[in-house]
Amino acid sequence: MEGCKRMFSTVFILVLLLVAIGTGPMVVEGKVATKEKSRTCESLSMKFKGLCFRSSNCANICQKEGFMGGKCVGFRLRCTCTKKC
Repeated sequence: MEGCKRMFSTVFILVLLLVAIGTGPMVVEGKVATKEKSRTCESLSMKFKGLCFRSSNCANICQKEGFMGGKCVGFRLRCTCTKKC
């Protein structure tokens, strides 16, 4: 009985951790990445659905949204669009 309670509490903590990671902050709009005199702003894609595995797919969707390109970013595999600021 004691082992069952311990296992339940461990699984409950893991589920809470996964939920917290899933609802964490998203990519901040207007994030600036400086590269030698040129500034690039990043924004989370509004039309890309699902996990981002190929940056080329992400870039195509971002170009349709009016950005220069895009790439897959982060542990949660989100499509982030880029443009010059």
